This record gives sequence, structure tokens and C-alpha cells, in this order.
Amino acid sequence: MMDEEILTNCVMEDKGAYNKHAKIPAAGAALATPFLEKAARNIRLDAGDQPIVIADYGSSQGKNSLSPMRIAIRNLRPRLGPSRAIVVFHIDQASNDFNSLFEVLSSDPDRYALNDSNVFPCAIARSFYEQVLPADSVHLGWCSYAAVWLRRVPSLIPGHFFSLCSTGSARAAFESQAAEDWEAFLSLRVREMRPGARLVVVLPAFDHQSLPAFTEFMDDVNATLAEMVDQGAITTQERARMVLTCYPRQKSELLAPFAKNPQFRGLTVEDCDVAAVPDPAWIEYQGDGDKQALATKQALFFRSIFMPSLASALTRVRAGDGEASLGFADRLQEGLMQRLAKHPASLAGLVETIVLAKCA
Repeated sequence: MMDEEILTNCVMEDKGAYNKHAKIPAAGAALATPFLEKAARNIRLDAGDQPIVIADYGSSQGKNSLSPMRIAIRNLRPRLGPSRAIVVFHIDQASNDFNSLFEVLSSDPDRYALNDSNVFPCAIARSFYEQVLPADSVHLGWCSYAAVWLRRVPSLIPGHFFSLCSTGSARAAFESQAAEDWEAFLSLRVREMRPGARLVVVLPAFDHQSLPAFTEFMDDVNATLAEMVDQGAITTQERARMVLTCYPRQKSELLAPFAKNPQFRGLTVEDCDVAAVPDPAWIEYQGDGDKQALATKQALFFRSIFMPSLASALTRVRAGDGEASLGFADRLQEGLMQRLAKHPASLAGLVETIVLAKCA
């Protein structure tokens, strides 16, 4: 039986690290914004004066939400007139770095409420694997790269920590958990959505051509962790408990709940698209040829998103020690940078966007 206290779904690295280094998710979200624009134009609006509710599920530290929220508001405002209020709920786990989120919402020069006094940002500290807003209250939902995280770790991964590098029973456990969690996520969202509402979900995707680049990147991390065990920086037991709860789904897995019934719990699929998403660090490398700069950016990308999950597997005493966790992160980052600089490669992949409508 797994230690649930250790094997939990962790949030991004704090102190605004995700805002600074999550460039690939930002690039993927940018490709999905045409679908968000369309969704904002298509949602059903009543004739009253009650606030319009936008839900940003899995907001993290907020920077990557600014452009999508601004686009949604820009497409809604002509339909609403200047005086009708729009409330934006940013939702993430209680351990999220909300200080960075509020700083972005209040002072970022690109904040979406800057020139609209009737837009009201707020936040909810709760997992989206629970109901987070009242029933029939959400007009427009947005979830970018967050639904890739499962609500629990279904299995340890022998010899690795990443689901797409697993095989056998471990891989089957992740596939089963991912299917269960996707249906749970949709069931909760449809409960919160108003009739005629839209939900746009953006997720990393991989095919046979793009998958090797990312799994090789994760293999570099895995090899660095093995070196840290050999050097005594972490124990064999700590390493064995390290596992990420993320699981990138295939397009067929996203559509599976609708295979038997086109209306899953009252939701229908309006769009489901897969597109190529670039690695901004690789584009910069093609211009300057700086291997070390590329390795640093890619290592910081990994650190900002995945490092807290791995650090949670340190012994209970060390996991609660901020300096110990920081030392682990610094050492892993340094080792990963050294490896990546030896064989520069792009982390370009795919992004999939699914648009769901609640039956009116």
C-alpha cells in the first residue's frame, strides 16, 4: 500500500517560479485562444444584470491566465455592454502560491482588469476534483495544462517517475486513473456550468513523433536522480517514492466519455483539435547557439513545474525542511543542466484543445 502522505499531487514551485519559466504551457495556451474566443461568443447569456462568471481552473500563479482572460473578456464585453459585471474565479489547490497570483492580478502591466472597472478577479483555494463553485453558476470555463494532473498517484513506477515512461501494470494503473479522473473532472464542471455555458480545456499531447523528445528529456532527469543516489544526496527509498501524478492523454482518451453517448452528463463536444506547440527556448537557441542557456531554460522549466512533486518524496523530516528541499532542487537542476548541455534538443510537442458545451 502506498504512503498517501508522500504520494500527493503537488503544486508548482513557489515564489513566482512558474510564472517565470512555464513558457511551453504559455505557448500551448496561446494556440488554444481562438477556441476560447469562439466559446465566449457562443455562450448563452440571459437578459438580466447578474454578473457573468468565468472560471479559471488550475490558475497556478496567474501569469499564463492573463492573456486568455483578457481575450475572453474582450469577446464578452460587446455582448454585455460596459456596466455588466464579470467575475473571474482563479482556482487552485490551497498550497498554491497565491501570493504570486495576487501580485500578478494587482500589479502586472498586462492584467486583464486594468482598463475595465467592472471586472472583478478573485481566487478559490480548492482542488478542481471537488465542486468549487455553486451549481449552474459558470458561464465560461478555462483550464490550461492543469487537467493533466491526476487527483492521486495510482502506482509507483519501477525505475522511473513519469507515467509515459512506465510499462505493464504501472502504465495500466495510470491509464485507468486518468480515465476515472477525466470523467470526474467533467462531471464536476457540468454541475457548475449554466445551461449554454462553454468549457475550454487545454492539455499537452504527444504522438509517436513528438513523444521521444519529451521522454528522452525525462530520461535525463531520471539519470540525474540515479547519480544523486550514487552520490548519497538522496536515498534509494526516497528515489523509489518519486513519481509525478501527471498523465498526458491521447485525443481518443479525451473523447472516450462521449463514445457511447454524445451527451456525457449533459456535455457535448464542439471542437477537439491537436496542434504543434513550439519550445520557446529552442527557438532562441537556434538564433544564438548558446547550449548552456538552452539547458538552463529547459532545466528551470522542469524545476518550476515538476520539482515540488519529486521533493515531496523526501523523508518526512527532510520534506518539511525548506533548506533540504531547496538543496535537492538545486542539485537536481545543476545535474540536469550538465546533461542537457551535452545534447541540445527541442522540447516542442503537441497541444490538444477540447471545447465542451452544456446543453441549454
